[in-house]
Amino acid sequence: MTAKHESAELILKLYELRREETMRKARDWYIRQFHPQNVQDIINAWRGEHSAYYRMVTSYWDMAASFVNHGAIDEQMFGDANPEHMAVFAKLELFLEELRSLSGIPNHLQHLEQLVIRSPGAKERTTQMRERFKQMAAMRAEAG
Repeated sequence: MTAKHESAELILKLYELRREETMRKARDWYIRQFHPQNVQDIINAWRGEHSAYYRMVTSYWDMAASFVNHGAIDEQMFGDANPEHMAVFAKLELFLEELRSLSGIPNHLQHLEQLVIRSPGAKERTTQMRERFKQMAAMRAEAG
C-alpha cells in the first residue's frame, strides 16, 4: 500500500466521522449560526448553550490537522479533499491570540493554525471566507 493510498484511507475515515449525526448538527451550527464578532462571542459559545458543538467542531479539525502536521496524511491531498478546516479557522483567526490568552490555553487550535498558515494563499482565502460568512449572516437576518 502506498503512502498516498494510506492518506486517502485516513481522509475517508475522517469523512465518515463528519457524517455522524451530532457532528453534522455541530458543523451546521458552526458554519450557519456561529458568527463571532469578538473574542467574547467565542467564549460565550465555548462555555454556553452550544459548548458541545463548538468543542466538537474545533477539536475535530485540530485533531485532523495534527495528523497532517505529523505526516500521517498528505497535506496536499487533505487540502484538496475538503476546505472546511479553512472555514473553521477563518471564523476564529482574528481572535485566536486573545482567546488563547483569556482562556489560559496557549496552544488552543495550534495544529489547525499551523496547517492553515502553510496553505498557499491562506490569508486571502480566510479573508474571503469571512466576507462570505458576513454576507450569509446578513441574508439570513433579512430573511428573518
